[in-house]
This record gives sequence, structure tokens and C-alpha cells, in this order.
Amino acid sequence: MEFRQLGRSGLRVSVLAMGTMTFGGSDVFGNVGHTDVPGARRQIDMCLDAGVNLVDTANMYSAGAAEDILGQAIAGRRDRVLLSSKVRLPMGEGPNMTKACPGITSSSRSRELCVV
Repeated sequence: MEFRQLGRSGLRVSVLAMGTMTFGGSDVFGNVGHTDVPGARRQIDMCLDAGVNLVDTANMYSAGAAEDILGQAIAGRRDRVLLSSKVRLPMGEGPNMTKACPGITSSSRSRELCVV
């Protein structure tokens, strides 16, 4: 796998990334796939075996289910994965509901994703 230096962070990021839009497969995201936890683990395994260390997600994918599934899929190997995320669209009512990892207070699985 080819890697690139991420600015001055010291991190080396694979030139390929894995996306998680199909994880969960609810709402409009069901139109692109329905990946469950075992399927997500298989995909993560294949990526790590191929040297891919960058995984992209978003808090709005399947109303947060993609983050929950990703957290379960990388459990015990979080240190091998670099996560990128996007936050923009509202995840609920209130002025601060566009924050990353909205499930951090309600889902222990999401804690696998966030380093606070």
C-alpha cells in the first residue's frame, strides 16, 4: 500500500480509504447497501490486510448506526485505524446537534470511535 504523510502530524495515511455509507443501511442509505456488523468486520479485515488504514464515516449515515457498527467492527484494533468523519447536517433538535459522534453519551459502541 502506498502512504502519504498527513501534514506535520507524523501520521502515515493510506492513499485508499474505506467508506462506511453502507453500514446499517437504513433511511436513504439503504439504497446503497445494508452492511451489518459481521459484514463490516470482514470489510475492515480485508482493508487492514491490504494496508488500508483510513476509514471514512459520517454521523448521519443511517442515523448514526454506521458509527455504531464501525465501532463494533474495529473493537480491539482501534489503534490500527485512522478515522475521518464529516459533520454538517442536523442530527436532532437544538443548536449543537451537528457535533461529531452524537451517540457518545448514549451508546458505548460509539466510544470505540471517539478519542476525547
